[in-house]
Order: sequence, then structure tokens, then C-alpha cells
Amino acid sequence: MTARGTAVAAVAGVAFATLAGLVAAGAFTGVDQWGVDHLMPSAPFHHAQPGLLEAVVPLLHQRFDSPLAVAADIVTLPASALVSLAIVAAASRVAGIGLLAAWVAGSAVELLCKHVLVRPPLYDGTFHVAAFDSSFPSGHAFRAVLVAYAVTRARPRVRYIAVAWVIVSVALLQLAGWHTPTDLAGGLVLGALVSGGLGWRGGRAAGALRARGLPARP
Repeated sequence: MTARGTAVAAVAGVAFATLAGLVAAGAFTGVDQWGVDHLMPSAPFHHAQPGLLEAVVPLLHQRFDSPLAVAADIVTLPASALVSLAIVAAASRVAGIGLLAAWVAGSAVELLCKHVLVRPPLYDGTFHVAAFDSSFPSGHAFRAVLVAYAVTRARPRVRYIAVAWVIVSVALLQLAGWHTPTDLAGGLVLGALVSGGLGWRGGRAAGALRARGLPARP
């Protein structure tokens, strides 16, 4: 990785760690509570948190009872765990095996945070929304960034579509009540951390190939 790539990864890493610490300390509880109150129009809150099986298997036990829920389920499907892994694996044949390593590393950070980081409680009226206690960061937001990066590396012409898809996906995750604003911010920063470092390394490798008169990967 180049010095510039190292700097980008370092900034993103510091930003993620800082955000995680502030979320755990309750510094953004007001922001997240406002999100619960005003930015989740179709969210039915339940006592039980989604299990590991629901997190892994696409569309398992997902809601289809409102237009927002249906849109979120369909639009964010490429960012689900198994589907995103398949997309990243396919793109890695063109962009390099580092994509798979980034998926694994980012997923490990996501799972670690969800096991050790607990935010102050959020409420829907008087109901404690326990599902948000350990929902930082958003795995869907992280994987959306990585999928968009992987697809762009394999097919550069679709980069604007990929960016638009990430924006729409994050908006739907919020509106459908899957995550709080800081969860989504954390997922985006985590995605930027892993894909940003890969991008700088990929740019360096492409430059080296061109200097030798060899074709660079798309």
C-alpha cells in the first residue's frame, strides 16, 4: 500500500474507532433516538433481536408488509451476507483476492463490535428497542460499500449506478427501521476503510503494470 493509501486507511480507522467509542458512551443517543422517532415510518419494533441465521440467509423471516419493507428487502439484497460474498468472490477474479480478504476483515470487525459494544437504550414510546442495543455498525451498509467497490473494479462503467445504489440502500435501511443513523454511518466508514485501502493498493499495482508495458486489470 502506498503512503497515501496508508493515510486513507489510518484516517478511516481512527474515524471508525472514534465513532464506535462515542456511540458506546452515549454521545449520539439523541441523534439515534431522533432517528427512531422520525426516520423509521414503517418499523415494527420487537423484543427479540434477529438471530445469526436471519443475518446470514437472504430474505429469511424478512417483512413484506409495507412498500418500504419490500423495497428495502429487494434493493439491499446484494448487500446481504451470502449474496455479497458471492459478488465479491466473482469480482475478485478480476480485481484481486484482496477483495475477499476485505470482506472477511470487515465482517470480523462488524461481529466483534456487535458482541462488545452496547449503546444506551433507545425507545419507541415507552418500549425499549432492544434490537438496537448492539446493532453498531450496520453490516448491510458496510457490505454495500464493498460490493459497490468490487463491481466498480470489475466493471468501471457502472460506478455511478453503484454509488446511487449505495445511497438508496442506506436510505431504505434507515426508513425501514433496520438501523439507526450511527449504525449506518459506522457501516459506511467501515466500508470506506476496507475498500479505500484496497483502492490505493490497486492503483499502485496498475501503475506498476503500465510502467512495465503490461495491461492493467480493469
